[in-house]
Amino acid sequence: MKLYEMTENYNQVLEMAEQLDAETLKDTLDSIDEAIEIKVENTAKVVRSLEGNVDAIDSEIKRLTAKKSTLNNNIKGIKNYMQESMEQVGKDKIKGQLFNVGIQNNQQSVNVLDEKKINLNYFIEQPPKLDKKLLLADLKEGKEVEGAEIQQTRSLRIR
Repeated sequence: MKLYEMTENYNQVLEMAEQLDAETLKDTLDSIDEAIEIKVENTAKVVRSLEGNVDAIDSEIKRLTAKKSTLNNNIKGIKNYMQESMEQVGKDKIKGQLFNVGIQNNQQSVNVLDEKKINLNYFIEQPPKLDKKLLLADLKEGKEVEGAEIQQTRSLRIR
């Protein structure tokens, strides 16, 4: 799907964008000899087209993730059904022509009934985590914080 009319050079850049690294793409764009205003406009068209591709891929990932989750839930449900059916008739093993199905004990695990009652020896210490939002707020208020400073970066916007 092409949203924008582009010259052959930029169509080639768009096609190569999925296979080449950023440096090679930059070199390819550098090789196109046009005025900076035309080059930036056409390159913005490439960016927008690529952003559309990323959005489509994100949607497909979400769809496939949901499908995977549904299939995994169905697998669990069917296995539970099989186990319950076998337990109802008192069978731990069934031999079939293609599959042998058996119910076995799992590895022992802990079931925590009330975490508040458990001795602190069983807890893992966690390293402190830096609160960057609080740090930025204090720096903006003019507080001096050793080891940190406010930075102002710049980035490209396409509107």
